[in-house]
Amino acid sequence: MFVAMNRFRVKRGSEQDFEGVWIKRDVHINREPGFVAFHLLKGPEAEDHTLYVSHTIWASKQAFEDWTRSESFRAAHQGAGERKVFYLEGPHFEGFEAIQEVKPA
Repeated sequence: MFVAMNRFRVKRGSEQDFEGVWIKRDVHINREPGFVAFHLLKGPEAEDHTLYVSHTIWASKQAFEDWTRSESFRAAHQGAGERKVFYLEGPHFEGFEAIQEVKPA
């Protein structure tokens, strides 16, 4: 399993607009081989921003990397530069390979 995350420091007052972009967008990723799940997470608020994380789970790192070279990826990120008005800085990517997974008994 591979977890791909992007952290977004969204300017205070831009939270609803930021969330709206995600909620209203066309979804393409759910048809990709190896895709498991996507979550948009809202985190703590600071004086100048609210932290958000896009959290995508993949069957493998290779499945994630294949997606980054796909038409689906290009479609999902079309117009991303226009959304920079919401951020204090661009998104920060973090990728993690699973070492252990515990499932319900």
